[in-house]
Amino acid sequence: MLSPELQATLQRAVDDVRVRRHEYLTLEHLLLSILDDPSGADIVTKCGGDPEKLRGDLERFLDEEVDELPEGEESGPDQTLAFQRVLQRAAMHVQAAGRQQMTTGNVIASMFRERDSHAVYLLEKQGVSRFDVINYISHGVSKVETGGGPVVPRTRGVEDDGQEDAKVANPLESFCVDLTQRARDGRIDPLIGRADELERMIQVLSRRRKNNPLLIGEPGVGKTALAEGLALRIVDNKVPESLKDAKLYSLDMTAVLAGTRYRGDFEERLKAVMKVLIEDPKSILFIDEIHNIIGAGATSGGTMDAANILKPPLSNGELRCIGSTTFKDYRQAFEKDRALARRFQRIDIGEPTIPEAIEILKGLKPRYEEHHNVKYTDQAIEAAVELSARHISGSQLPDKAIDVIDEAGAKVRLMLPENRPSEILPSLIEEVIAKIARIPTRSVSSADKKKLGDLEGELKRLIYGQDEAIKQLSTVIKLSRAGLGSHDKPTGSFLFAGPTGVGKTELAKQLASVL
Repeated sequence: MLSPELQATLQRAVDDVRVRRHEYLTLEHLLLSILDDPSGADIVTKCGGDPEKLRGDLERFLDEEVDELPEGEESGPDQTLAFQRVLQRAAMHVQAAGRQQMTTGNVIASMFRERDSHAVYLLEKQGVSRFDVINYISHGVSKVETGGGPVVPRTRGVEDDGQEDAKVANPLESFCVDLTQRARDGRIDPLIGRADELERMIQVLSRRRKNNPLLIGEPGVGKTALAEGLALRIVDNKVPESLKDAKLYSLDMTAVLAGTRYRGDFEERLKAVMKVLIEDPKSILFIDEIHNIIGAGATSGGTMDAANILKPPLSNGELRCIGSTTFKDYRQAFEKDRALARRFQRIDIGEPTIPEAIEILKGLKPRYEEHHNVKYTDQAIEAAVELSARHISGSQLPDKAIDVIDEAGAKVRLMLPENRPSEILPSLIEEVIAKIARIPTRSVSSADKKKLGDLEGELKRLIYGQDEAIKQLSTVIKLSRAGLGSHDKPTGSFLFAGPTGVGKTELAKQLASVL
């Protein structure tokens, strides 16, 4: 369906051909009629052209190069094949984009496929390209600077007939989250511990070149919390001179990619964000899950993705960037792109020990107490860390322990007022972990010392004739549970050897049951 403006434009072109007594309706007639429409002239202006000069060039071409019909001879006029192809191409683009109406802008963009036409030659002579037209009609990106900053994509509705430009948003507001502002608003949890990693990150950010820290660690160890902790430090003015009054922005990659229909849309958005950040030396960019930028925005057969766009400013120090990723994703993405990896300074973030995780949870406890309107005992916090480390696999401390206390708080919050306890005890933590780990509640207990003290006697009561083997097994387990082993390694690895029927399998089953 043609928009009312385009219908009027086509009718003017037909009338102009008849007045000039030309035989064919050409692209030059169409372009001249488009310039008589305010929205068409505005598109040319915003794409860097001069509508008046372009009109003059078209008038001269039509007067000097196109022959008039002989006197007394009348004609349709007939449409040229190029004219028909442009309208068909514009209609296909509109349909593919899910729009309801074909507009003047769609027709101008479709003209550029007709490389042999004089209309395209005159547009390009004015500095207008197909890329400029598509950027403007789709996202409002003007080639002409209008004020003090870059013009960036705007949010558009389903229909766009070029009548009135929407308000152009700041790229940082559109595609980033201001972490320093969130810190001022009290919407970021405090960072507990991680002093060495935070100091290392600040040190890298203070470098002259390659001042880009890359936080690498398993999911849940606190990589994003480190970046948020830096924002808190900046707001509290607890950073060196090089980071005072800095602004930390988190890039929302999904927002950058959303709605990019044409080639070049993604690059334009990302470059607009980078331009604003580079112009402000105090700005720092944080990209969570940074491995996703490799390949992001690349078109079929193309190589220009987000990573390649970021490489030059990352290398020369114009843009300071903090990235976070996991060890697995680092191996899969960064080790294949050594040029990108060398622009970052790697900082490994390990899982905290149980005592460190307990301190982290004690620091976060007031936030969860306020949210759930309940108190956590110190014993409950310790039980949450110790039992989650023992029974919940697939995630890391302190994340899984935080999930446990949050789940326990939610459970108490949903209880009836008369049944709701005033504080959360270790017994409730044990119930929550039993549900998360899908094991019987009796298997989850924080009374580890009592279990270990009775371990040897309990096993000897259940397994006959293997007292020496049980003694050795119990001793090793007690030593490991006493803290003499590594927290990131298993309690022990045992090989039970002996003939069939002496109790090897039964000992393993009873050990699992007792522990």
